[in-house]
Amino acid sequence: MLRFAARRAARPLARRALSSARAAPQDRGSGAAALGLSLGVAGAIGYHELNRKQSPLALAAAAPEAPLATVRRELEAQGYDAFLVPTDDPHLSEYPPTRYARREYISGFTGSAGVAVITPAEALLWTDGRYHQQAASELSSDWTLMKSGQPGVPALQDWLTKSLGAGRKLRVAIDATVHSGSFAEGLRRKLEAAGHELVVLPPDARNPVDVAWDADQEKPRPPVGLKPVREHPAAFAGKTTAEKLVELRGAIADKGADALVVAMLDEVMWLCNVRGADVAYNPVAVSYAIVTGDDAMLFMRGEKLPEDLRKELTANGVTVRDYDDFLPTLRGLGDAGKKVWIDGDRTNYAAAVAVPAAQRVSGMNPVTLLKSIKNPQELKGMYDSHVRDACALVRFMSWIERQVVDEGKEITEVELDEMLTGKLRAELPRFIEPSFPTIAGAGPNGAIIHYRASGEDCGVVGPGTVLLLDSGGQYHDGTTDCTRTMVFGKDAERLVPLEVRETFTRVLQGNIRLDRCCFPEGTPGCVLDVLAREELWRAGQDYAHGTGHGVGAALNVHEGPQSISPRFNNKQALLPGMILSNEPGFYEPSKFGIRIENLLVVEQADGLESAATGKKFLRFKKLTQVPICKALIVKELLRQDEIDWLDQYHASILAQLAPALHGSERAWLEAACAPL
Repeated sequence: MLRFAARRAARPLARRALSSARAAPQDRGSGAAALGLSLGVAGAIGYHELNRKQSPLALAAAAPEAPLATVRRELEAQGYDAFLVPTDDPHLSEYPPTRYARREYISGFTGSAGVAVITPAEALLWTDGRYHQQAASELSSDWTLMKSGQPGVPALQDWLTKSLGAGRKLRVAIDATVHSGSFAEGLRRKLEAAGHELVVLPPDARNPVDVAWDADQEKPRPPVGLKPVREHPAAFAGKTTAEKLVELRGAIADKGADALVVAMLDEVMWLCNVRGADVAYNPVAVSYAIVTGDDAMLFMRGEKLPEDLRKELTANGVTVRDYDDFLPTLRGLGDAGKKVWIDGDRTNYAAAVAVPAAQRVSGMNPVTLLKSIKNPQELKGMYDSHVRDACALVRFMSWIERQVVDEGKEITEVELDEMLTGKLRAELPRFIEPSFPTIAGAGPNGAIIHYRASGEDCGVVGPGTVLLLDSGGQYHDGTTDCTRTMVFGKDAERLVPLEVRETFTRVLQGNIRLDRCCFPEGTPGCVLDVLAREELWRAGQDYAHGTGHGVGAALNVHEGPQSISPRFNNKQALLPGMILSNEPGFYEPSKFGIRIENLLVVEQADGLESAATGKKFLRFKKLTQVPICKALIVKELLRQDEIDWLDQYHASILAQLAPALHGSERAWLEAACAPL
């Protein structure tokens, strides 16, 4: 058992979990498909964990009975047997604007991945392994938790057709604006094959959850966001919008299409070189874009655009239209016989079916790939922002050391976040906001993958407390994301159990092996995932999340198509300029959690080329410049080349950060970066 501060040790570790997904997410298609709910996707949703506890925290977060009753009355009035409520908004955002957080409102579950199913008699929530503990603490007794990854249990579609629909024809309803075209079509085929019907809410019908939410006086629905957007200058973007449009039009022509729909918010932002503030932690604004051979249309509420930015967009060939004109414009292209490129994984079903099937051109949106390959200016901004961010983290760790070791104080998890986010990062040049809510999990709270401390009911850090800290920042020139697991005190070997230190060392070995690998061109991330898990597997350990997610440049901290995970459905090859996280971990419920995360850039491995295949090789280069806690390492488990890697990494960190640090902070860095 880890040493946990005495005044908190007996408290349960429920602690309100956070609403953001932080450890590397499951490969994201969109909506329910991201949870393995679409046909043929591995990782079926687990069955059938009942959570009948009603803690005060769960009651505070979960929706009262009245909203569920309202939704059920709406379903009964229309003759629907089930209604699906995904996380997504009309742009299939991982983190939707609060106005569209329907699943969170109706269920009380605040995680970033999950699908609720409401029937006349039941309310169920499917979510993946990152959120099992969180969902169990947040759902009320009105809900059944369906755990992804549990053996021998049906996927959502199977539950609908075999459990709910046994012996009768079902009418399963969806709101087409918040499900991807791919998921909706897959669900339709599955239901029809079993003799059931997929019903799409009519365009003039209200979403049943909206009916309940709009009537809720205690938790009123947030309004539409109208915060102004800002320019993302070419000095940071590396290319003008006009230059990006030239590339896109070439791709559109090669595809045999007349127009391209861009629906994902970060992709619209990237294309138009703008950034917004409609979603916390994500610098995006609610908008669509359509690109044709001679026009590029940005659909956004006009009051959000300052006049100088509107002129800049016009100069780059972009016409600004009202947000509500998007679907009519899309239908007009269909009526005119145009072939429209619509990415079914990244566009909602309502938009997809606005164009006749014969005129739809399918395939991954070219913006997705172009955005993922960072140009030199974007990479420079990412490097620069990571160095600044690392200085804040070093100052933070030095501060903890002084408080805990030198002054004998205990620091709450909330105080940790206030110091790091509210002071040290906030003082940095070009800082805007965190890139996600900070995860500061002390002791057993570190085992909750997406934990977030709340109020007085949180853990504390004292001598020997193992702290998992996952945090990041949004800057005008870059986006950061770093996880470190650490301990403070002069006698870690005595204070921290050997089991924890050995597990930390295995996680570190996985991080090192992925970091050091070279791989041939054309290799997808799924092929590399085993490198991060091998040492854990040898000990019978594993983690229920991906190893690496893509990261945007001054954009969303999660992006695709690149990823590193055991899911073989993502065949996207890793390409030079892509940025990914490297974050193996391990979580022992109610005991401890470990994760070590660096961001990596894919680059050419100079001089390496296969004589047999003619393929060149790629490798990773680290962006993150933050020391790894040596006190948790069991040195005897490391090979000499792994020790050399760590010493060289720390020497590089010291050389880059030392000039910006002074006094006790520099002394702490020098000790942290001393050879193992």
